[in-house]
Amino acid sequence: MPNSKILLQQYNILLFNGFSNHCLANMVEPLRAANNLSRQSLYTWRFCSIDGEPVHSSSGLVVIPYGAISDHQGDVLVVMPSYGYLKLDTRSTTRAVLAASRRHRQVAGLDTGSWLLARAGLLDDHRATIHWDELSRFEESFPAVDVVQERFVIDRNRLTCSGAMAAFDLASALIRRDHGPLLFMEVAHLLMSRNGRDHYALPLKSEDTLVNRALTIMQANLETPLSIRDLARNIGCSQKRIETRVQVELKTTPQALYRRLRLNLARNLAEDTEQSIAEIAGRCGYENASAMTRAFKAEFGQTPTAFRNGSSSDS
Repeated sequence: MPNSKILLQQYNILLFNGFSNHCLANMVEPLRAANNLSRQSLYTWRFCSIDGEPVHSSSGLVVIPYGAISDHQGDVLVVMPSYGYLKLDTRSTTRAVLAASRRHRQVAGLDTGSWLLARAGLLDDHRATIHWDELSRFEESFPAVDVVQERFVIDRNRLTCSGAMAAFDLASALIRRDHGPLLFMEVAHLLMSRNGRDHYALPLKSEDTLVNRALTIMQANLETPLSIRDLARNIGCSQKRIETRVQVELKTTPQALYRRLRLNLARNLAEDTEQSIAEIAGRCGYENASAMTRAFKAEFGQTPTAFRNGSSSDS
């Protein structure tokens, strides 16, 4: 059920000429997916530049910013220079980054953005990483920073990552931190497996082997759901054990997890097909449309018909 207490987080992304399209997309798309899957505004973002002028990516993409970074405040400042960062290492850049950091609760350096944060003194006495090609020079230049060779680092209110692919990992980790492991798993699943007609071509994955086996069985039995007792028997463990492991790993019960998987399928079918609500109910293991509609509304805050109409009007 949507949580009315969840607060919207504002990301302000400071772009410089030479930024990486790949890095930018890998940061923003998981946040967009989290909004889409939760049907809530969990995150919003603005693209900014130092002076409010357009910026060009390394591949020539032009981004018209919302304005100068000095005009904005928010929850997370994301500094993203990528290529040519050493030419950006100037007093004026340092002043702008330092001033902007004071208007945000958290500060992130993506790719070589860590260098600009370190120059402003924002990473002193923090663990941090940077693109691995620059690790030695980074460590030598900023001895007050605890430099580590990691894909990404979250140290209190300082966030750093080592490159474009790592930006996806960082964004996913922030979603998990902010909204729990289940939404984190659903975002990863959405961005890896929505290329074909089968929305569950690649199953949701957990780091826990036993939970993974449970997920595999659940996803193979959405139309004819098993009892948790039968599911545990198929895995070869007790019902109590699977309940404990799912609670520890995903902060929910096996029953709620199974229901969520079935209703996610119902949501996908309502959005992407013209099947009737009764047909969708059958595909998702509900005896009738009324039972599925009640469960759908409890989970997503609206009926499948209202969801379908809203999706159609947004397209």
